[in-house]
Amino acid sequence: MDTKTLHIGCSSYNTASWLGIFYPEAIMKKQWFEYYSSHFKTYELNATFYRFPTLKSLQNWYDKTPEGFLFAVKAPKQITHFNKFVEVQQLVSDFYSVCKEGLQEKLGPVLFQLPPSFSYTPERLELIISTLNPDFTNVVEFRNESWWLPEVYEALNKATITFCSVNYPKLPTTLIGTTDIGYIRLHGSPKLFYSAYTPSELQELFQQILNMQQWKTVYVYFNNTASTAGIENAVAFQKIEEDHKITPK
Repeated sequence: MDTKTLHIGCSSYNTASWLGIFYPEAIMKKQWFEYYSSHFKTYELNATFYRFPTLKSLQNWYDKTPEGFLFAVKAPKQITHFNKFVEVQQLVSDFYSVCKEGLQEKLGPVLFQLPPSFSYTPERLELIISTLNPDFTNVVEFRNESWWLPEVYEALNKATITFCSVNYPKLPTTLIGTTDIGYIRLHGSPKLFYSAYTPSELQELFQQILNMQQWKTVYVYFNNTASTAGIENAVAFQKIEEDHKITPK
């Protein structure tokens, strides 16, 4: 890609229906992630959302992957869904620390996904900004349409926090740029986590990414992984990027 570094991956890898479609029939299930990481250079680690990660677990992820691999890591729901950023400074600090120590140079963006019930207020926006450590690549994903506001974009830009662009039922799909990093989550629409994106939709998305002049590094994760759609779309999108690189300008 001309002036952008594009990282393409999935938000899950452990899907039985991928066997024979992506994973060879001959390999064992315990080899699936090794196979995945030989074809993609990034993975969005969502297990950390459900259980606060241990140093050992993250070091294990580190050891499984080749040099140059990057993880995006999703913050625990204790921070985003239970406490909703209220009095979580120590929890967030501990999360940053274990991610940094466990994943080392393979730590990419840190994703904070808010629940659909979490609507915009200036106070909530300030709470998020004041809690996040700017030494990390922070990404915030909103699931409530009220956050799609110019004042939100401006505040996140000043704080160097990336607004997560999404394809999610009933949410705006416009790509939003608040930093020089783009972060896109493709959840499947209209059927959440299942629906596939058509070749024309993927081509259109790629062109939209090219048009985002502000972005220098872009992470694209397919979270429609409950079916074969996620891996098929990720492979197809990777092929679009590869074809773009070899197409004469």
